[in-house]
Amino acid sequence: MAGQATQIPAARAQETAARSASDPAVNPKPPSHQTAVHLAGVRIAFPGNGPAQPPFVAVEAVDLAVADGEFVAIVGPTGCGKSTLLNAAAGLLAPSSGSVTIFGAPLPGLNRQAGYLFQAEALFPWKTAVENVAIGLDVAGVPAAEARERALAWLKRVGLAAFAGRYPHMLSGGQRKRVGLAQVLIRDPKILLMDEPFGPLDAQTRQIMGNLLLDLWTADRKAVLFVTHDLEEAIALADRVVIMGAGPASRIIGEWTVSLERPRDIAEVRLEPAFHALHREIWAALRDEVVKGYRQTEGVA
Repeated sequence: MAGQATQIPAARAQETAARSASDPAVNPKPPSHQTAVHLAGVRIAFPGNGPAQPPFVAVEAVDLAVADGEFVAIVGPTGCGKSTLLNAAAGLLAPSSGSVTIFGAPLPGLNRQAGYLFQAEALFPWKTAVENVAIGLDVAGVPAAEARERALAWLKRVGLAAFAGRYPHMLSGGQRKRVGLAQVLIRDPKILLMDEPFGPLDAQTRQIMGNLLLDLWTADRKAVLFVTHDLEEAIALADRVVIMGAGPASRIIGEWTVSLERPRDIAEVRLEPAFHALHREIWAALRDEVVKGYRQTEGVA
């Protein structure tokens, strides 16, 4: 049955249990039922190209709630407004109508309870890995010695303790993504917004980064809103997959609960029959929207 729970391979489960027993940082935090992000009736429109041009409606009538501790992935065709919704949740875009609330309070501006990991790298090339990770604490007025100590601890958590003194150009793409992840998480945001963060990476590195993200999320149980074009990635990572139709005026056209048992391994969970059943079910709903979106980008429709 699609979405039915399945057993994770014993080796992965034993590995995670061993890490949890030996490292207090990865003891799972129990999930909360509080709503972290709520988009209610959100419509976002941009001005037309000229005075005679009507506004371009990116998303229309979007209702989406993400619980504290929940991992939600958004999938949809290119140009359907996935990143627009993230920007609304981040407070970078104000809805034309509708509302955005964060932990029950209206969002008046920049969402300071959220960390945002973009597809493009945001590392300073003249700073070392540890300096890049610490920069958010420096800006917040944390003493330099404390900021460095905490940054080193985060580099250890993402497996880069030995690379603290290296500059971005001396790191691989996957290593730079790890630094970027630590840079966001060191501020301990309650919400993590991720816009195709692993898109530029090769398939093997994406799997490694996916497993790292799941380990960190299991430990801290932040609310995650994750945008991806990769349906397999969405199912492997998320508690719930939301799909959007082709734009303009894109809407949410469906959502599925992912009942695959945790902990998960990104590569191994894709071999499970329940994974394939859920993938077929979601893709059947998404396929026509992807084709429609492709035709729009080609000027066919």
